[in-house]
Amino acid sequence: MVVKSTKKDKIKVIFFDFWGTLVENGVFPSPVRQAHRILRVQMPFSDYIERFEEAFMTKKFDTLTEAFHNVAEEFGLNPPEFVYDKLIGMWNKNTFLCKPFEDTIKSLEELKKDYKIVLISNTDNLSIPQVMDKFKLTKYFDKVILSCEEGKLKTNKDLFLETIKELKLKPANALMIGDSIPTDMKGAENAGIRGILLDRNDRREYENKITKLEQIKEKI
Repeated sequence: MVVKSTKKDKIKVIFFDFWGTLVENGVFPSPVRQAHRILRVQMPFSDYIERFEEAFMTKKFDTLTEAFHNVAEEFGLNPPEFVYDKLIGMWNKNTFLCKPFEDTIKSLEELKKDYKIVLISNTDNLSIPQVMDKFKLTKYFDKVILSCEEGKLKTNKDLFLETIKELKLKPANALMIGDSIPTDMKGAENAGIRGILLDRNDRREYENKITKLEQIKEKI
């Protein structure tokens, strides 16, 4: 049984999402939304996204071409080759143009003084490692959890619970910061961890949210 944490519990570890939370996408709309449009997937985005991430982000691929072919197979699609070229170009553009948000480095440096910091992300194996190296982000994290390496999406509570056990903590000692309700907040909730939604544009209704990273300590 997982016991849900409350604000009264002492926080010792903070989990962070990557895209949209710490690092700003280099293309807009986001790459996963553009893939939905480019592939002409005939289903609502909310139904598409977890299947896309499962096909694209829970195993390692040698190339993006191979990864997108796996996605097409998942949805029963057979697009012409130029569609794959368009998808790859868009994905590479995002990786090339993305950058940390202005408050990311300062916030991580400040939080690292008092808390364990863990990165947890649904991602392919060909983008985040490049971005982490480019902006020298690895040093800020005590642990990095990537879905492509673990074979599980972060909605799977085991990704959180295994890390907490490794750190000799309990869910009540953890906090999750992310920009997605379905993946970040749901993932944390599944593990009994308190989640704080980062809503930089202040457009969504959520009980526990912030609009910038520097507000995290106010919520702990």
